[in-house]
Amino acid sequence: MEPILLKPSGKDYIWGGNRLKDEYNKNIDLSPLAETWECSAHPDGCSTVISGVYKGYTLEEVLKKHPEYMGTKYSGNEKFPLLVKLIDAKKDLSVQVHPDDEYAEKNEHQSGKTEMWYVVDSQPGASLVCGFAHAVSKDVLRQDTASGQLMKHLRKVPVHKGDVFYIPAGTIHAIGAGVLIAEIQESSNLTYRVWDYDRIDKNGKKRETHLEKALEVLNFKSGEEIRPKPKRIEYSFGASREVLCRCKYFETERIRTSMGISFVVNELSFQVILCIEGAGSIENDEMEKPLKFRKGDCIFIPAGTGKTFIIGEAEMLKIRC
Repeated sequence: MEPILLKPSGKDYIWGGNRLKDEYNKNIDLSPLAETWECSAHPDGCSTVISGVYKGYTLEEVLKKHPEYMGTKYSGNEKFPLLVKLIDAKKDLSVQVHPDDEYAEKNEHQSGKTEMWYVVDSQPGASLVCGFAHAVSKDVLRQDTASGQLMKHLRKVPVHKGDVFYIPAGTIHAIGAGVLIAEIQESSNLTYRVWDYDRIDKNGKKRETHLEKALEVLNFKSGEEIRPKPKRIEYSFGASREVLCRCKYFETERIRTSMGISFVVNELSFQVILCIEGAGSIENDEMEKPLKFRKGDCIFIPAGTGKTFIIGEAEMLKIRC
């Protein structure tokens, strides 16, 4: 089995910039280019294969032909469980929350959304909103959102390149202006906007908010830990691996290599590589020639591929479910 190089779908949300085009090789005819859905089989934006025998197919089409590529963990499960994005926040994103699986499946007939953020880059003074700064009630939140005073209840956190945040479903949050993020999440596009700064969209209207739904799913506890505890870094000759975040839905590692590294992709689950710096190539014993990649590229590796080699000088996120 060969690793599969993917081309993302794009989103032109009003808060986006153009860094994904200018710095991450995203040749997508949208402006702004707010998000790229790098590894996605979601109907709202599916990745397309640009290498190998399935070039031109969507990832969803490939997985329908080869459900075993997802792994034995997902045997009999038609839905791909993961969505990997790059997000360029030129302006503040809306204050929002995602429901958990139980609520989403019952009320929206789809998955909930737990996610993690890896800060690929940030401008000086950039920040995020993660959780409440203090205890707050539904009535107070409803009243202060209506009067434009919501922000005084939210915990604002300064961010720097390389920071990691874990955002479980139910956490109120907002990505701040000047932050470029890799987001790893459940395969869901379900968002309840709490507040959007009274912004006007390209059609001259305020964007829809979903305050009452949000109040049903919010975690109102303050002080929840949203920075995963550091994991031990493993060093090998010319490379390092560090687990950034591990939860029931996914595990994300940061790999840095100055020469090369190998790892095993077993039959249990697929893996995904997102290159955030540098360039290299990926190969295994069955491939006729290596698959080259560069900064911004995303690669899907089918379950059961076995021992996989990456050669080059690069920084990557490696995700498995």
